[in-house]
Amino acid sequence: MSDSAQPDCPFCGNLDSRTICGNDLAVAIPDGYPVSPGHTLIIPRRHVASWFDLRQEEVQAVFDLLAKVRERLDQEHRPDGYNIGINIGAAAGQTVFHVHVHLIPRYAHDVPKPRGGVRHVIPGKGDYPRVPLSG
Repeated sequence: MSDSAQPDCPFCGNLDSRTICGNDLAVAIPDGYPVSPGHTLIIPRRHVASWFDLRQEEVQAVFDLLAKVRERLDQEHRPDGYNIGINIGAAAGQTVFHVHVHLIPRYAHDVPKPRGGVRHVIPGKGDYPRVPLSG
């Protein structure tokens, strides 16, 4: 994918056959183990382990693809919502150390209690009391 490619990285190989869309600095591919229909990965072309090590133009390229893929998923799958996630470091569940952003379409009733969203990555932390935003 780039001059910094790592031979043991699954995202540094040729992704052309799986690419949904791309730009000069990033590509979008279907997730190999989708958690919902349309689950997509946005991957910078340059091999970088952490989101925090991306260059500003790479961050913008990823955001541009997120918007483009979301439009496509809206038309093809008509989800009711989305989760966007990035695992950074083994403690956060990162298993492929080439940064990638998950765009996960969500559907009404795909889980019994979706309130709390990404907070559910830590068991028991997703369900919290409602608190007023002011006061």
